[in-house]
Amino acid sequence: MRVLATLVVLACVAGLAGLGVWQVERRAWKLDLIERVEARIHADPAPPPGPAEWPSVTAERDAYRRVVLTGTYLDGRDTLVQAVTELGGGFWVMTPLRTDIGTVLVNRGFAAAGRTPAPPEPGETRVTGLLRVSEPGGAFLRANDPAAGRWYSRDVAAIGAARRLSDLAPYFVDADARPGARADEPVGGLTVVRFPNSHLVYALTWFALAGMLAAVWTWVLLGWRRPAGRA
Repeated sequence: MRVLATLVVLACVAGLAGLGVWQVERRAWKLDLIERVEARIHADPAPPPGPAEWPSVTAERDAYRRVVLTGTYLDGRDTLVQAVTELGGGFWVMTPLRTDIGTVLVNRGFAAAGRTPAPPEPGETRVTGLLRVSEPGGAFLRANDPAAGRWYSRDVAAIGAARRLSDLAPYFVDADARPGARADEPVGGLTVVRFPNSHLVYALTWFALAGMLAAVWTWVLLGWRRPAGRA
């Protein structure tokens, strides 16, 4: 019985220590990701991935790349996605931009609730911003409802289907703030780049639990070995 219990405790200690090691590895991965993203958002803007690269676009490789596009906005195709920003509650204004690589959804910026955002400028437009990956499905406990026009996440494929957009890139672009923008224009440049990094705390917690369990079981074993009648 004592041997079996010891084996179970050792397995639990090993499991807890393994979780600690995993969190250490996750922390190293997260720090590397943060470093790469910091480099991307401060880089000079470059053309976004073209159709040949669309199937291989991933968040790890492409999210937050600084890009530049030139094209013409498709007026009357705005999609308003609910958002909460430092400016309060309202909507992201998603507008398709027809470019030479296809159609790219552009988040022109934030519009406060109760205000009608200005339409996009006519004619050819140059847009700089950050590449973002699609947000399929909706938000927590709230699914997108295209038929009712209720959007809670920037689901590129679903918005493209609802707006009947062709040759649509699988990503969208958060537009930078536009110098000299009118008061009724969506406010760009509000992308929040934040990666929670609590892996060190989690790792220390798992290691501490492993150490505590090992210490408690050692104390129990020493108690079993103590001769009866001795304090």
